[in-house]
Amino acid sequence: MNTFKTKLGNPFYILLFVSLASVSIITFYGKTKFKKNQSLPTGEDKNMSEQKTVTKTDEEWKEVLSEKQFYILRKAGTERPFGEEYKEFSKQGEGTYACAGCNTELFTSSTKFDSKCGWPSFYDPSDAKNVNTFEDFHLGYKRTEVRCAVCDGHLGHVFEGEGFDTPTDKRYCINGAILKFVPGQKVPKPKTLEKE
Repeated sequence: MNTFKTKLGNPFYILLFVSLASVSIITFYGKTKFKKNQSLPTGEDKNMSEQKTVTKTDEEWKEVLSEKQFYILRKAGTERPFGEEYKEFSKQGEGTYACAGCNTELFTSSTKFDSKCGWPSFYDPSDAKNVNTFEDFHLGYKRTEVRCAVCDGHLGHVFEGEGFDTPTDKRYCINGAILKFVPGQKVPKPKTLEKE
């Protein structure tokens, strides 16, 4: 019994216990799927759209998505920076960007910009009702996750206040593999938004 008490008082064992508990909590919340009317235990939902939703099983998603798209959209994965998708995105001209899971329009070429981060960047969605944002603590610190409002697919994250010269001072950092580019006529730039 003395050995047990001695180990519990040892700073190494205390640190080990806290570390394992933290990893367990992050892992648990990282795998949880949230429904529209369910509150997030890790933070508040910042923007929940009332769009019609597309619901499929993992098997059904695997039939319509590539392996990489499934990993990103359905498992909240991230592609490597500066990959083929990013190079392709950099070359694309006028048009719109839709969700690879449900074809919902997410962004337009008029709001894309080169943030040099290695992932496609936009300063505003084409229609705010098509994306939802949530506080995300999966890496142990607060970020804002961006999800498709129709299929609830993980798109990436949005960051504010980084000093980019854009009308919103936001950077929607989006995985290129989940964007379907639809070339088209020149898309008008949105009205200039006031910075808050």
